[in-house]
Amino acid sequence: MKKIATLKTIAPLALALLAANTAMAAEKLMSIHGVAAPPIGYVQFCAAYPADCRAEKDVDQVVTLTQAVWNQLNQINTAVNTAVLPATDMEIYGVLERWDYPKLAGDCEDYVLEKRRELMRSGWPESALLITVVRDETGSGHAVLTARTNRGDVVLDNKTDRILVWADTSYTYLKRQSTRDPNTWDLIEDARASLVGSLK
Repeated sequence: MKKIATLKTIAPLALALLAANTAMAAEKLMSIHGVAAPPIGYVQFCAAYPADCRAEKDVDQVVTLTQAVWNQLNQINTAVNTAVLPATDMEIYGVLERWDYPKLAGDCEDYVLEKRRELMRSGWPESALLITVVRDETGSGHAVLTARTNRGDVVLDNKTDRILVWADTSYTYLKRQSTRDPNTWDLIEDARASLVGSLK
């Protein structure tokens, strides 16, 4: 209950800060510069859940970030972060890599899949919710969910309940799902990074 109360206090302020920079929204959108190979874990996930990987008719969607939508993003991000216990695929499944919807525990990709599913159930278009691969502060591979809004691409992360514009995070962005087809992946041009790699 304490976390929810804090969220209700902070969320309007955070949205106001985003609103102050609406004119700069184009600079807050990720730049794409080529096609990337999808992660093998995602390919295997789609083989197991083909209905969850089908392209929608409406592509390249951007959601208008109202206060209600901002609250919804924060609520789902926090709820999933709280409900799912962090664990590796080896600890859960006995394998190095497996993407799946979490039951009690999961790793970063599982958090992303669950948040994506919950937001789509709440009415978000698939093409505005993009699984995104980054390198974290230690140089390790990590996955986050990018939500495309009229005030920029914002990131939902299992490491924090705070939702940030992608450029305000400390990650190096490598690739993400295409806004045209969830089975196609795009390379991200991260001008903040001196070297952009790819994660398989």
